Amino acid sequence: MSKNIVEKIISAHMVEGTYAPGERIGLKIDQTLTQDATGTMACLELEAMGVEQVKTELSVSYVDHNMLQNGPENNNDHLYLQSVAYQKGIYFSRPGNGICHQVHLERFGAPGKTLLGADSHTPTGGGIGMMAMGAGGIDVALAMAGKPFFITVPTVVGVKLTGKLRNWVAAKDVILKLLSILSTKGNVGSIVEYLGEGVASLSVPERATITNMGAELGVTTSIFPSDDETKQFLTAQERGDCWVELSADADANYDRIIEIDLSTLEPMAACPSSPDNIRTIAELNDLKVDQVIIGSCTNSSLKDLMLVAKALKGKTVHTSLSAAIAPGSRQVLRMLAENGALADLIAAGVRILESGCGPCIGQGTSPANGSVSVRTFNRNFAGRTGTVGDQAYLVSPETAIAAILTGNLTSPLKLDLDYPEWVAPEKFTIDDSLILAPANVCKNEAADQAGIIRKETIGDPPQSEKFPTQVDGEIIIKVGDKITTDHIMPAGVHLKLRSNIPKYSRVVFECFTEGDQPSFADRAETSRDAGKHGVIVASDSYGQGSSREHAAICPMYLGIRVVIAKSIERIHSANLINFGILPLFFTDASDYDLIIQGAQLTIADAPAQILAGQTVKVNLTLADGSTQEITCEHQMSAKDVATVVAGGILNQ
Repeated sequence: MSKNIVEKIISAHMVEGTYAPGERIGLKIDQTLTQDATGTMACLELEAMGVEQVKTELSVSYVDHNMLQNGPENNNDHLYLQSVAYQKGIYFSRPGNGICHQVHLERFGAPGKTLLGADSHTPTGGGIGMMAMGAGGIDVALAMAGKPFFITVPTVVGVKLTGKLRNWVAAKDVILKLLSILSTKGNVGSIVEYLGEGVASLSVPERATITNMGAELGVTTSIFPSDDETKQFLTAQERGDCWVELSADADANYDRIIEIDLSTLEPMAACPSSPDNIRTIAELNDLKVDQVIIGSCTNSSLKDLMLVAKALKGKTVHTSLSAAIAPGSRQVLRMLAENGALADLIAAGVRILESGCGPCIGQGTSPANGSVSVRTFNRNFAGRTGTVGDQAYLVSPETAIAAILTGNLTSPLKLDLDYPEWVAPEKFTIDDSLILAPANVCKNEAADQAGIIRKETIGDPPQSEKFPTQVDGEIIIKVGDKITTDHIMPAGVHLKLRSNIPKYSRVVFECFTEGDQPSFADRAETSRDAGKHGVIVASDSYGQGSSREHAAICPMYLGIRVVIAKSIERIHSANLINFGILPLFFTDASDYDLIIQGAQLTIADAPAQILAGQTVKVNLTLADGSTQEITCEHQMSAKDVATVVAGGILNQ
């Protein structure tokens, strides 16, 4: 039977279930990655499970998010992560070594392997033919413990690429085009697989850009074939021995085919404040720009930054704006330094930021109030830059160059400038000295003596109580469409609190607090202390964005037991279940309009209802004091139901 790439990898890794539409299947995970914003909780959970040594082929712990050590919290976490990694068989990528997805692509990723990462942009690995998926930290901890990762048998969307990109039109424009077609919602349970003659014209860094930002589609992952281009990249990284050819069979089937002619694309931007608010650059009428940043796990490869350096050589950043780059890895930064490109960037007036996530998550380099920031990043959710009311536009490095030189958001096709040629190096600079091997690979006497280092700012992962027989609920908040994990759990200056759940929970839904009104945390705690069970009500695409499981942990800590929405994104839904919060869906979307914040609801015999079937009866108290029964449903497997009833994974 002919198979596409997704079917081939799944068939080689499926250890539980039946491959049929709608079925839940368990996959063996070959590799995992964590990063410091999510990894601390994952390691605490690994400790809570009593896991002595990881069971994967390879696990890597990266430090790339909270690099700014303003206070002891971040450094405390880094020391804890390094010590856990050493003891439990995990490789540790030290601060300064680079962004997890860029480094993993360079030094660890392998075609045909499964990769589970506690970061939503883990699908970057699809650029070399991995089935790379984002998940909550506890799911990654379970994978490190040797447990399968469960997904619903996916629908596979084939994106057929034809033609070839014109000069100054970029891989970023390919994924922006796809976002304009599929949007950020409605794609849960799908995987995007790229095919067609146009694939061969794209380098691995270009493919990785596309699979990275594919996370914004809300799909499980995205994947490219592994071909000669992949082999060349891995060989240049001195890892050619892990290359395998991987392609779909000639008569493979797809649930849907989308065709994109690369030669017809033009420069585009994702406009404020959603990655699917797509416009062509020509439509933006030379909008004045105040800040340009080139970097993030989407566009910080050597190819990207060499393009920028060559285009800016001998020129100067426009006087109306500031410009900065953040190399994706130490390898990229070293090679820029060695070939003189870094000097050209510095001479042009470009600021050089650390090789990390920094400005992408509001950790520094925030724009001024009322200003336009042009970024080569993957997300522009409102306030994500660290500035309230921000205006962030997501573009390619090519379009960013045009903004740097002109001071406006203008098409790079208008530049009177030769397009810089890119020739991939035959050999990258290889220096893994900032990647520390664990004790089972390389003994370190000092690390052995230190043991696990756990400073006072690191708390225990909280556990929920068993799910109540009857939910006596209060609607703590009612929110609208496209509520992201940044809305729920802000990053930026608050992210350093991630290891202290009582403190971090104080800023849940902080963006919706007005004036001196009680915060979400205040309302939730008051309700909890009165014996009520907290409920969140949302519209479409609730929980999109980051894999940040704190967006489930902190509400759970505050007493939230139920989320009712029109739709919930995959990773967040899994995180809710993992921490004992019941995700329900309106069967009649108009019932959403019946509910007001502060209203009461009851779910009688809740565990019995969800164990008996998918239908759940909910009794609402309406604004006029009357009651009305509405019907909701859950979409959980029997395994998920057992987890919720128990009060979460750690209880089990």
